[in-house]
Amino acid sequence: MSIDDFLKNALSEDIGRGDLFEICFDEDIKAGCKIVSKDSGVLAGVKYIKRLAKICDIEIKFFLKDGDRIESGVKIANAYGSYRELLKLERTMLNILQHASGIATNCSDVVSSIGDFDIKILDTRKTRPLLRELEKYASRIGGAHNHRMGLDDCLMLKDTHLKHIKDIKGFITEARKRIPFTSKIEMECESVDLAKIALESKVDILMCDNMSLEEIEECVKLRNDICKDVLVEVSGNIKKEDICSIAKIGVDAISMGSLIHQSRWLDISMKML
Repeated sequence: MSIDDFLKNALSEDIGRGDLFEICFDEDIKAGCKIVSKDSGVLAGVKYIKRLAKICDIEIKFFLKDGDRIESGVKIANAYGSYRELLKLERTMLNILQHASGIATNCSDVVSSIGDFDIKILDTRKTRPLLRELEKYASRIGGAHNHRMGLDDCLMLKDTHLKHIKDIKGFITEARKRIPFTSKIEMECESVDLAKIALESKVDILMCDNMSLEEIEECVKLRNDICKDVLVEVSGNIKKEDICSIAKIGVDAISMGSLIHQSRWLDISMKML
């Protein structure tokens, strides 16, 4: 879905059959408003709101950009235009800014905990329906990296897939012939034995899922012995305080669904000038 389609659908959801205020206030005067942060964190959503303003023929001036730190009381932007249009887009605009900024803030907090370790923090597909592009955009603004956008950009073999695959190595060999040349194959492993099979099957990415530190370390050693080019990703209810201990082992990435689904909206409001 394009940004324009997403924004128009979001507006339509809120406006419904029409803003009842327009029935009561039929004078189309010009007005201004300010968008103010009432929270501290990382700003995200500017790209979307600029486009929303253009769709609604509203002039908006941002004083900050995506990725900037914001504090309580800071003015984020001023907007000018039709009074009725400003009122109609208020909630949609604030919802996007609050939601995206909350994700960016959470991601920034987690990413800052990795220190000097050369490791990527990845989001997941645990996103709200139809909000994946917005949420993964906010994740990037916060300093995290996107994992799969969908089922079409990487073949990941999870436990639910492996349940009915009798010959894993044979399946992966055949899959290489069928999927696009640029697509990678990742395999989720809950044991060292399964990880060994994945490495011997020449996957591109080995996911250590819900493993202990000792098991992860053993998998990294196997990777170094069997196929050094394979990337090792760690996943499974990872907490921020676990990251450095995992990073020390020498893995390439840690994926965390909580980057998005455990984020807290920032408090951002609109006030008329």
